Amino acid sequence: MTLAQLSALVDRCAQKNADTPQCAGTDPDVPGLFFIRRTQPTEIEASVYDPLVCLILQGRKETLVGDRMVEVGAGSCIIVSHDLPVVARITEATLEVPYLALVARLDVGELRSLYDEVGPAALEAAPRAYAVGTIDAPLLDVLTRYVALFDDPDGVRVLMPMLRRELHFRLLRAQHGAMLRTLLLRDSHASNISKAIQDLRVRFREGVEVPALARSVGMSTSSFHKHFKDVTATTPLQYQKDLRLTEAQRLLLIGEHSVSTAAFEVGYESTTQFSREYSRKFGVPPSAHRRRQQLEGAHSAPAAVAPHRLGHPQAG
Repeated sequence: MTLAQLSALVDRCAQKNADTPQCAGTDPDVPGLFFIRRTQPTEIEASVYDPLVCLILQGRKETLVGDRMVEVGAGSCIIVSHDLPVVARITEATLEVPYLALVARLDVGELRSLYDEVGPAALEAAPRAYAVGTIDAPLLDVLTRYVALFDDPDGVRVLMPMLRRELHFRLLRAQHGAMLRTLLLRDSHASNISKAIQDLRVRFREGVEVPALARSVGMSTSSFHKHFKDVTATTPLQYQKDLRLTEAQRLLLIGEHSVSTAAFEVGYESTTQFSREYSRKFGVPPSAHRRRQQLEGAHSAPAAVAPHRLGHPQAG
């Protein structure tokens, strides 16, 4: 199947399960599979990506990962190896040619079970947790067969475990799968940073002592800073701040909190500081997103890739 044929298949599947005509469709019967469909460009939206693979089928999107801006379009294959707070917006999407993306969650345990088949990771220069490459034929084939399970309950039951294993194997062998390969080793720097990230996600509302966090994963403070920045393109404290602001945006856009209560809920002690950092990140003050929710209602909440509450991370 070609990329265009897969796009048509995903478009049909996404519309079957779409929450609204403009938004994402997810398939509850095919675990770990998501379809993103948008018919117009979006405003800046924050989310936290789980480990995943995302294939862009139509349209274009800009994503800010740490201090790095990445633009992707049709045929781009994104591999995310660690939980990453990002800010993104869809830049090309119309009714006639909607933005379409296929997303599959990844499982680090499944990756590590393939160590004997793939072998230890070779030393590679500065692999990143958000890596973009071009889809190749074997990976396109396995993703196509994954989507084909949409209308095949028996296939889900029988074939899903094999397809999931093949998907992880193909990604480990992909040219831009370098960071996944480093996760094969439980004591690698990438694995240690992953452990620290899980701690930050659970305790993102609390104060963070970076030296203590470094010690908890067996690293010196200087080494921890370096490798954390290499993996996430940001610092540990900025990572925590991004988690807080992402959750605050979610609370404001679904109408659960005022600006001040959202600030305190995510760990800020000063509303003024919160408003300043929120405006810097999103380009508008938090009160603007609060007003947007009041005007447009709860349906204006962002539809992000693999969205979830920060305090309750879903399995990747």
